[in-house]
Amino acid sequence: MSQKGMWSLKLSTAAIVLIPTAIGINYLGKLFAGLLKLPVWLDSIGTVLSSMLAGPVIGAAAGVINNLIYGVTVDPIATVYAITSGVIGLVVGIMAYKGWIANIKKAFVIGLVVGVIAATVSTPLNIIYWGGQTGNVWGDSFYAFLIAKDFPVWLASFGDSIIVDVLDKVVTVILSFLIFKGLPKSLTNVYRSDQEIEELDAL
Repeated sequence: MSQKGMWSLKLSTAAIVLIPTAIGINYLGKLFAGLLKLPVWLDSIGTVLSSMLAGPVIGAAAGVINNLIYGVTVDPIATVYAITSGVIGLVVGIMAYKGWIANIKKAFVIGLVVGVIAATVSTPLNIIYWGGQTGNVWGDSFYAFLIAKDFPVWLASFGDSIIVDVLDKVVTVILSFLIFKGLPKSLTNVYRSDQEIEELDAL
């Protein structure tokens, strides 16, 4: 697929409708993880799935709008993490169009890449707004451990983010991949009817 096609802003109605659907999926994932007190957030499944289906523009839009809505309705600080969500949508969308959703091994790699990038983007935000913590009990326990060992705040904060983000994004991407592969071709083709998707050979 051409670079111009991947970044096209001429969005179909189906692609635009995908955004509120993605936001709804994100909300359900976050609620599910919160109720079960899981060591992950699962609040990006809709963003990742929309990126796989419709590309980086829709994925980034879904991620950003999701955080803005959540920030207005639930937690104002969530608004600043729209940056992280937007980056997640972009990275997954780009890698998907480069053939990295060919199989579960490649989906795992996407999860690792997105997890590290998300942690890197979120760390300065965590330091500014949360004193370096993430609000996740598992990650924050690791943060407290590192601080107790006299690690600098920025490194402890990155450790907090990385321990949660990598696991979260790997799980999120694999779940999204399984949903994507389970969808009928007639549906997935709606979003890519006039686009050629690059497929790499399976690992």
